[in-house]
Amino acid sequence: MADYPESLIKSLLLKVKDYPRFSKEEIEKFCWMAVHEHKHGVLPSEYDVREIDEDLFLELLQSFKSKN
Repeated sequence: MADYPESLIKSLLLKVKDYPRFSKEEIEKFCWMAVHEHKHGVLPSEYDVREIDEDLFLELLQSFKSKN
């Protein structure tokens, strides 16, 4: 797995928590949205199939779960 700057992970964690209708029960969805927005510059549309950085997604998800 890639090693990402702690500042990037922290900023994405804040972004996740600030999404409208944020829910810990759907944390995978919200982490995916944040990584998608980080990579492509926009939130995903309903049927968006563009690839995301899977390693970043997994690191963000793990960081969220360990800190919350």
